[in-house]
Amino acid sequence: MPLRRALPAAIFLLVANIAAAADNNLLIRMEPGGGYTVWHSEGATRLTEDEILMLAASAEPQGGAAHTVSAGTARAFRAGHGVVIDIADAKVDRKLLVDRDECGGIKVWHSEGETRLTDEQVTELVISALPGGGRRVNVGGNYAKAFITPLGYAVVIWKPVVR
Repeated sequence: MPLRRALPAAIFLLVANIAAAADNNLLIRMEPGGGYTVWHSEGATRLTEDEILMLAASAEPQGGAAHTVSAGTARAFRAGHGVVIDIADAKVDRKLLVDRDECGGIKVWHSEGETRLTDEQVTELVISALPGGGRRVNVGGNYAKAFITPLGYAVVIWKPVVR
């Protein structure tokens, strides 16, 4: 009987750890002239899907018309890598990168988030990246794995499981 109780609890803890790790994803983009921009899967600025779609539809290379959204006044810029939304009224997390997955779903990347990496860590992740996922890299006591994607280098960071 104790095994029947322990197994569901262990599965719950494993799934909870995986779910927590899924919230700590980064997108690293190399910038022209050198350097990196790190985008975060989570950030302070929240827009609804309707607001994001409206702004993305109005995007122009020099910036679309200004719109009032829940986070303040925003404009969308069409860039070679997608659409960047600039929220002028936001105190933090002023830029959002709009990405679409292969099924057309919307993914929003934030200019600011809680994860802080050094330039050396970012460089190591970029160098280790492979299309199917590179080698596991130790990042400040956590593990990270980088993948090459059309938009840049996707990085998944998770806490090691203590056994």
